[in-house]
Amino acid sequence: MPWAWGGGIQLYIDSALKQYGWFRSFSQRMSVDANGDPIPWYTYSFIFFLEPRLNATFRVFEYGSGNSTRWYSKRVHSINAVEHDHEWIKIIAPKLPDNVKLVERSLGKSYVEAVREVGAKFDIIIVDGRQRVKCVNYAVNYLTPEGVLILDNSERYWYQEAKDLLYANGFRSLDFRGMGPIVGYEFCSSVFYRDGNCLGI
Repeated sequence: MPWAWGGGIQLYIDSALKQYGWFRSFSQRMSVDANGDPIPWYTYSFIFFLEPRLNATFRVFEYGSGNSTRWYSKRVHSINAVEHDHEWIKIIAPKLPDNVKLVERSLGKSYVEAVREVGAKFDIIIVDGRQRVKCVNYAVNYLTPEGVLILDNSERYWYQEAKDLLYANGFRSLDFRGMGPIVGYEFCSSVFYRDGNCLGI
């Protein structure tokens, strides 16, 4: 039967949510697609926008590590990531391939400034962990001239300071609102970019 009813709500079983893997991600409480493969915990619209624009030469830095790290690792040259949660590191680290370097840093200055330790600049910096305003403020200096910065959950009012800082530094943004894996509410994933950026925006 293609349709299901419950509580007065009619749901098409073979819906986009099934095709995207939302039901599977919800039941497993993990950010995965319909095949069970890892995907970032971004809005689906942003994942679809971002994936074809990634390049096997890109170098990525990520605040916070998880299934997004695994997803990027198959599509870019290398990833450096910082994570503060020791117990989570024990779970995720064994699943990461050789082109990922994950470091553990306590929240505070060492976490925020972990991007500096690599001694390089990055095509993409993802701010999706803790202390996001401070991380944006610091990490923006470690983008290549063509680099972009991704801020997830950008709808949260307490991240407005980070957004304003990026705008003051000549960035523009594209916001992708909608549903994403695991949760049933709308949120926003944003990419901040300048002219001549590596994603061709």
